[in-house]
Amino acid sequence: MDVSKMRNIGISAHIDSGKTTLSERVLFYSNKIHIIREVRGKDGAGATMDSMELEKERGITIQSAATQVEWKDHVVNLIDTPGHVDFTMEVERSLRVLDGAVLVLCAVGGVQSQSITVDRQLKRYHVPRIAFINKCDRAGANPFKVRNQLCEKLGLNAILIQIPIGLEDKLEGVVDLVCMRALYFDGDNGEIVRVAEIPPHLKADAEKYREEMLDVISEFSDELTELLLEESPIPEDLIRMTIRKGTLEEKLVPVMLGSAYKNKGVQPLLDGVTYYLPNPMEVRNFALDLERNEEQVELFVDGGKPTVALGFKLEDGKYGQLTYVRIYQGQLKKGDELLNTRSRKRFKVGRLVRMHANNMEDITEGAPGDIVALFGVDCASGDTFCGGDLNYTMSSMFVPEPVISLAITPKDKKSADQMAKALGRFTKEDPTFQTFVDPESNQTIIRGMGELHLDVYLTRMLREYNCVVETGVPQVAYRETITQRAEFNYTHKKQTGGSGQYGRVAGYMEPWTEGDYEFVDNIKGGAIPTEFIPSCDKGFREAVKKGSLIGFPVVNIRCLINDGQSHPVDSSDIAFQLASIGAFREAYNKAKPCILEPIMKVSVEGPTEFQGNIFASINQRRGVIVSSTEDGTFSRVDAEVPLSEMFGYSTALRGMTQGKAEFSMEFEKYSKAPVSISDALIKDFMEKRK
Repeated sequence: MDVSKMRNIGISAHIDSGKTTLSERVLFYSNKIHIIREVRGKDGAGATMDSMELEKERGITIQSAATQVEWKDHVVNLIDTPGHVDFTMEVERSLRVLDGAVLVLCAVGGVQSQSITVDRQLKRYHVPRIAFINKCDRAGANPFKVRNQLCEKLGLNAILIQIPIGLEDKLEGVVDLVCMRALYFDGDNGEIVRVAEIPPHLKADAEKYREEMLDVISEFSDELTELLLEESPIPEDLIRMTIRKGTLEEKLVPVMLGSAYKNKGVQPLLDGVTYYLPNPMEVRNFALDLERNEEQVELFVDGGKPTVALGFKLEDGKYGQLTYVRIYQGQLKKGDELLNTRSRKRFKVGRLVRMHANNMEDITEGAPGDIVALFGVDCASGDTFCGGDLNYTMSSMFVPEPVISLAITPKDKKSADQMAKALGRFTKEDPTFQTFVDPESNQTIIRGMGELHLDVYLTRMLREYNCVVETGVPQVAYRETITQRAEFNYTHKKQTGGSGQYGRVAGYMEPWTEGDYEFVDNIKGGAIPTEFIPSCDKGFREAVKKGSLIGFPVVNIRCLINDGQSHPVDSSDIAFQLASIGAFREAYNKAKPCILEPIMKVSVEGPTEFQGNIFASINQRRGVIVSSTEDGTFSRVDAEVPLSEMFGYSTALRGMTQGKAEFSMEFEKYSKAPVSISDALIKDFMEKRK
């Protein structure tokens, strides 16, 4: 396979921007499927890339799905990602292994809250992108406004390389500003691309936007700038090369448009993917060499070099565990022996498959830069597999902290066994889904990114494992912190015959804003022997796991020790750990502790007529409205609301807006809880302890 003709791309966007509908058209035009299915199709089959039963029912994408298509002698590995912030890990892990992305935006909604999150993720992993303004057939569509929002809200150098021929119900096609031709999409499903002259009424607009495009891209090519100054004709290939250069440097975002649902503009977008997005050889990837103190090593897309691959996603199906793998260097062949550098275990590649949503095709080898899947490999999400004598690890993915937890209790013995299996599998698949047993109540607690996230896993437990569970009240991940400095001077003494335990620790704790916890050693003259300093740190680390107000972790605290005392016989590692825990507890209540609650960034979108109701609902929930924008009949309200007040909001919102509004939320920050809330939480905590 010619690697320069390969593209690894993802489709990312806000909820309901049309990612899955677009993926379906891409599969159809590349002859991968022969019937277009809709996300909420009347036959109940759902789109090809939404293969889970839950996805078909709810009309949303929950898991990212991978497939490979061929387009004009190019091979495109395509990953369709979810839009809901609850499944942000799916987007995170997909972008970690992709070389390029298509950022889909709604021509009416424009840059929405989740578009901002996705853009942040793309920037984190340095993924070049094309923007595709979808739904140009909707009432109120305005792609020019959306282009401006890309520049203002996301700070992107976005440039239109197409303009629409008609808008809303009059959308006929697009004008390509690179070759200055009109493109129409004929046939039952828009499969015939008809190239024609630009309609006379659009000629002036096309000239204006082309000039603007050439002006912006000229900074990436001296040759193009010279031709512009000489007013000479500019070859199409030079324009494409220049746009590609700017895109790969992440300094330019070409903007294309159309309507996936109405089958318009998808084929030029596929051309755009091959023209402007990088092949695996144009992306620099690095691994860390574990043999050389994690020194950074560059990887090369070369089939002759030893294999380095990253397992970025796990799925447990009826035939065992399936591991999606991106090959960064070397090849993957059946029968190869690889090392999992985290578990230090070697394994043989048994079954190698290429995925097409939930269907698989057996293959004998995977080329460098390719995305394939392995069967029956025991590993975790984010493991690196190496061939030869290499001992490399790829840098890990960013895993956001869960913000909501729920107590679950199995109904009977059979459900208890199945629950353990289900939780074991889900936590392995999804790092943002966590589970533990609360030592005080002995209940099983599950933690996740939001109500929808946990709801999906509970439904999957019931369907896939026939496991019936009862759920408790959702629990918010509160934190505790201190508001002032407090001294401590604590001696831990214990004599029980034979050698005892002795350790004295003195110093102070103070609020610290640059992180969750810091330990400072200011001991002079060996008051505490050097070998016991780490024991003090260990003790404080243990103490911050549970504050005394409501039993939640303590954050934003610095513990400094400047004095102490040891005993030649009775001092030990454990004695200083216990002395530090005692010192922490002694000073904690003097440092005026307070409770912090998670604040969510909430974005509500709906018809302007319900704006008053939306404002009122946010105010009732102790929310602070940050901004509100009105766009004709449509309005959007951005607010900061405590997570504890957001439970059941989706139902309330539907009720007050006749089901016409929707909202999305993501974690923003921790902030001090009001006194009335704190008092209620403390009282509740004390009652539970009795």
